[in-house]
Amino acid sequence: MLNYILSCPNILLTTVIAVLLLFMWYRRKQYLPPGPRGVPFFGVLPFLGKWPERVLQKWSKFYGPIMTVRMGGEDYVVLNDYESVNQAFVKQHTKFSGRPPIPVIEQITEGHGIVFLDYGPLWRSQRKFGLLTLRGFGAGRRSMESRILEEVSYLNDEIRSKDGKAFDISEILHQAVSNNICSIVMGNRFEYDDKTFAELLHAMKTFDDKTYAFTLQLLMLAPKLIFLPPFYFINRMFMKSVRRTLKMLRKVVDEHKQTFDKNQLRDFIDAFLKETEESKNEDFSDVQLFQYVRDLFVAGTETTSSTLYWGLLCMLHYPETQKKLRKEIFEVIGSSGSASNDQKAEMPYMNAFIQELMRFRTLLPLNLLHKTNEDAKLNEMFIPKDTKVICNLWAIHNDPEYWNEPEKFKPERFIHENGEFVKSYHVIPFSVGPRHCLGEQLARMELFIFLVSMLQKFEFLPDPDASELPTINDGANGAVFVAKSYQLVAREI
Repeated sequence: MLNYILSCPNILLTTVIAVLLLFMWYRRKQYLPPGPRGVPFFGVLPFLGKWPERVLQKWSKFYGPIMTVRMGGEDYVVLNDYESVNQAFVKQHTKFSGRPPIPVIEQITEGHGIVFLDYGPLWRSQRKFGLLTLRGFGAGRRSMESRILEEVSYLNDEIRSKDGKAFDISEILHQAVSNNICSIVMGNRFEYDDKTFAELLHAMKTFDDKTYAFTLQLLMLAPKLIFLPPFYFINRMFMKSVRRTLKMLRKVVDEHKQTFDKNQLRDFIDAFLKETEESKNEDFSDVQLFQYVRDLFVAGTETTSSTLYWGLLCMLHYPETQKKLRKEIFEVIGSSGSASNDQKAEMPYMNAFIQELMRFRTLLPLNLLHKTNEDAKLNEMFIPKDTKVICNLWAIHNDPEYWNEPEKFKPERFIHENGEFVKSYHVIPFSVGPRHCLGEQLARMELFIFLVSMLQKFEFLPDPDASELPTINDGANGAVFVAKSYQLVAREI
């Protein structure tokens, strides 16, 4: 056989080229942490399956908590434990706070917005503006409390309208949470049956659509897949939704411009328009405003509403937990009092429930991609500038080194023997460091007030016509991990 190959120049040349290509593919860059290379062209993508975060955690037991995996033709450094994430994103935040260029995202943002902006002067100016403006309009403060409580009253009325019949609560949760964003960004809320509101939410809900979410995650990890037929056509449909969203946001901004008064700022859009007019800074443009508002809506609505949806599902599976929560609520505020952030310290079990919920069902299993802005070292391993970095949040939230029986839902793990709530710094659903979620304080306030207010008025029960409880161990796993659709009964108390 060897003689035959040597006697055929074309076969010999092809064999040599193939061997060289395989050698180049599997050759490890000396400076990167160890890890699997997968197969040529695709890397480890064929082996990740439905739960890539779990596969990566499994591999980390062999290669170590900091490892390198090849996806498509690119190398990614994956951080699989809290120590490495804290070392990178907190202690070396200036080196690890970048965002890599991702074609499927850049076609949406055009280099604007806030979530996917690379670390630099533009991001710093927009981040500072966002923090100050959101704070100024009440995010995380008492003034926002009253807005959330008002919205919960509308939500509870909508739940009552179901007359104790089984229904899927996901849509009205989505509407209620989105209305909180609307009040900050646009200065007003919408009725749940408003057609414009429904159209806006439908257009913005692309990121959690099962097909789009999974496709987007693959395209973020392996950008070149966008040229293959199935991904190409799905991406075209996705972009139609994006363009429809931006068109609607332009209309909202144009309406604000017509009634704008810099001495009477109504909302985030007005504040942005004032900054544009007074600073004459090119960073504050219409395109930046459209994309910023879109980021706030997508990030601020989906994560909180999905967490609430998972939370109610947990209550169906653990009715004793629901009873304990309601007992605590009645002891602190009674059956008619209003929820307030000031009461958090008096509700240790509710705090434990929320913290365990965010650990147990990690919404962003692989977080958002980071990039090194300069050469760095982690555990004496050299990581060069412009390396893409994945933070495996799911692995951190399911690390057996920190969690006893991590696969089980146990709020009690955060209750001290003296009955007090134990805050854990190893539960980081909003990430850590400068790139942590801009709306974290608002989201935490929403989760507490929504859950307290809903449990005060209703007992949530399984659909009596369902043969079994909806699954709690499965969901649509893409960029965001969302629960599968289910129905419940809300019995008024």
